[in-house]
Amino acid sequence: MSTEKPVMITRKIQLLLQADSKEEWKEKYRTLLTWQQMVTKAANWIVTHHYVQDSLKELLYLADGIKVKLADQQKDEEGILTTSRMNTTYRLLSAKFKGEIPMSIITALNSRIVSVFDKEKADYREGKRSLRIYRRDQPIPIVSKDIIHIEPVEKGEYRFSLYGLHFHTHFGRDTSGNRQLFEKVIMGEGRLRDSSIQIKQQKLFLLAVFDQDKVAGQLSPESRVEAWLSMDVPIIAASGGKEIRIGSKEEYLHRRLAIQEAMRRTQAAVRYNSGGRGRTRKLQALERFHDLEKNYVRTRLHQYSARLIHFCLEEGAGVLVLRHQSEKEATARESNFLLRNWTYYGLKEKISYKAAKYGITVLVE
Repeated sequence: MSTEKPVMITRKIQLLLQADSKEEWKEKYRTLLTWQQMVTKAANWIVTHHYVQDSLKELLYLADGIKVKLADQQKDEEGILTTSRMNTTYRLLSAKFKGEIPMSIITALNSRIVSVFDKEKADYREGKRSLRIYRRDQPIPIVSKDIIHIEPVEKGEYRFSLYGLHFHTHFGRDTSGNRQLFEKVIMGEGRLRDSSIQIKQQKLFLLAVFDQDKVAGQLSPESRVEAWLSMDVPIIAASGGKEIRIGSKEEYLHRRLAIQEAMRRTQAAVRYNSGGRGRTRKLQALERFHDLEKNYVRTRLHQYSARLIHFCLEEGAGVLVLRHQSEKEATARESNFLLRNWTYYGLKEKISYKAAKYGITVLVE
């Protein structure tokens, strides 16, 4: 049996909220919206408090006699905290939200936000990135053990309970094989990890995180593929004497700029839209363009990254090297045009995700 650590993959599964009447459905939906608002507020409190704690030693204007050490006083006499650093924000949120939201949501949220903060705090100190801001559509984190009473229903769908609410899956055409992943969990052949619920355009989605074993393949760690990411040609990849070009400036950038231009024209025409339902009605056409651009970019990045990984598999390469990437990302941060229209981070993230599935090591230079 392989001892390799499995890859975690996230899949988006639509959920239908179950209720006996329309009034009951509205009440349950309002409960979810309230939890989402609390989660957003709590996430911003967590990151703010930990940033302040981490910055205390940099506050040079404090009296010289103040010695700052972020540690629990019970474990370190020089510490200034009355509890562990992780528990500081949990206690804050518990005092604010206990009885209004399941506390396992708060526990999961606190753990996630602190984990992300710890990974990024070095970049905050060096000015390489700004502090995260969590917006209104923040997903609601859920603990996998809280998903109970999972039962199959008609047409390959499932129902389950979560925090006293009842949900029904809706896999649709299921071109990504989400139903199969869900079935493996039911049969005990797979594992569902802590996940989240997303509320988007009055629809509910389970952002389910599954364990997935790496796909075995004949890959050699001695064989490498080198790749260059750029806006002119999204990906140029080479192995030995073979080179491929994935995507083009016309295919990616020109289409994206056309969407932006159409959105600007629509924005200028919004003032002439008829009223009747206030702001929502006036901005309805504009919102469609926001989603259109976002979906186009996401689709293209998935396609480009998939083609690159397929090339690595064809070449039997166990290592993928992204050349000159640090230099290009630094240049992109200084250019408003590149920052707005090209996403090195998004493409690199999708390449790394797909590479991990096949056990391909990604090196960034």
